[in-house]
Amino acid sequence: MNICIVTHKLLKGDGQARVNYEIVKEVLQRNHQVTLYASEVAPELSTRPNASWIKVPVSGWPTQLLKNQIFAVISALKLLPRRKQYDLIIVNGFITWVKSDINAVHFVHSSWLKSPAHPFRLRKDGFGWYQLAFTSINAALEKIAFARTRFLVPVSEKVRSEVQAICSASQLRVIMNGVDVDEFYPDRSLSRGQLGLPEHVPLALFAGDIKSPRKNLDSVLRALAGLPELHLAVAGSTGGSPYLKLAEQLGVDRRVHFLGYRKDMANVMRCADFFVFPSRYEACTLAVIEALASGLPVITTYQSGVSELIAGDSPSGFVLEDPEDVAGLRRAMRTLSANPELRRELGFNARAIAERQSWQSVAAKYIGLFEEAAALNRTDSDAPGIAHSVRSQKL
Repeated sequence: MNICIVTHKLLKGDGQARVNYEIVKEVLQRNHQVTLYASEVAPELSTRPNASWIKVPVSGWPTQLLKNQIFAVISALKLLPRRKQYDLIIVNGFITWVKSDINAVHFVHSSWLKSPAHPFRLRKDGFGWYQLAFTSINAALEKIAFARTRFLVPVSEKVRSEVQAICSASQLRVIMNGVDVDEFYPDRSLSRGQLGLPEHVPLALFAGDIKSPRKNLDSVLRALAGLPELHLAVAGSTGGSPYLKLAEQLGVDRRVHFLGYRKDMANVMRCADFFVFPSRYEACTLAVIEALASGLPVITTYQSGVSELIAGDSPSGFVLEDPEDVAGLRRAMRTLSANPELRRELGFNARAIAERQSWQSVAAKYIGLFEEAAALNRTDSDAPGIAHSVRSQKL
C-alpha cells in the first residue's frame, strides 16, 4: 500500500504523537510506502527508505489555534495535487481540509466544550475566552472532518459514544491506544532515592499536565490532606502550575514531590505503589496504560476512556463515578495505601491487561483496517453512489 498520513507530529513522546509514531513504525516494517505530512517527524522514521516526509511548517505563529488552522491549509495545498498517488489518506480529527479514508479520533472537542471543567467555566479572563474560542472552532471543524471520511476510529468506547452523538455518517471501529511493554514493566528493585523520592512509605504517582484543571490534580491534593501516611509524586512541568501553591495551602507540600517534566517515566513508575489519575475528561490517555504495564493499580474515573480496561472482569484498580468525589477518591487511595497484598493482586491484573495492548497488537489492528479500507477504495468504482453503512465494532 501507498499510505498518506497527515498529523502534526510523529515523535516517540506522549499522546497522539506517540500513537502515530508506533503505527507508522509498524507500517514501515511491513514494507508499505508511507508519506508523512507533518511539522515534526522522528529521524528514525523519516530516514527510512520507504518513508517520505513533506514538511508542513507552522513555527512563528503566536497561538496553537492559528498554528492548527495554518497547518490545515498548507497540508491541503501540498496534498491535493498528489491525492491520486495514495491508496489511503489517514488523519486525526480535523487536521486538514482534504477528505480522508480513515480518521482516528483521540479527542472530541464537542464533548469537552460541554464539560463543567472546561476552562471557560472556571475563568472568564483572556485565557478562558481563548479556550472557549479554541474548543468551539475545533468542535465545529471536527464535525466536518468526521462527515468526510469512510472510517472513524475512536480510541475508546467512551469516545465512540461521543462521536455518535454528533456524527453517524461513517463506520466506527474502536481501537484503544497501546503501550511499549518492554519499556514499561514491573520492577521494584530501583531505589527511590535515585529519583529523590522517600523510601519505606506508601507512594502514589500522578502524571500529566499540571497546569490544566482537566487532569484533576486539585482533587488528588485535597484527598491527600486526609491521608497523613501517604506521599505523592507528581510528574509534569511545573511552570505556570497553581498546584505547588495549593499543596502548600493544604499543608501537604512536604509529602508532595513535584518531579517536573520527566523523560524517564518508566523508572518513575517502577518506584510508585499505585497510580492516581481522576481526570475530568480523557479519551484514552497513554499514562494510565503505561502505569498498568508497570504493574501499578490505577485510580481513575469513568470520564476517562481507559477506565474500560480497569473495570473489567479482572479489575486493576478503582473507577470513580464522579471526578469531584474527593471523599471517594480518598477512600480508594487509603485502601491501596494500606493494603500491599491488594496492590500486588491488582498490579498482576494490570500487567496482564497491558500485555494485550502492546503497540504491536494495536498497530496490527490499524493495519488490518488500512487493508480493508484500501480494498474498498479499489472497488468503489464498481458501485458508485452507494453510501457507506453505519456499524460499530471494537477491535
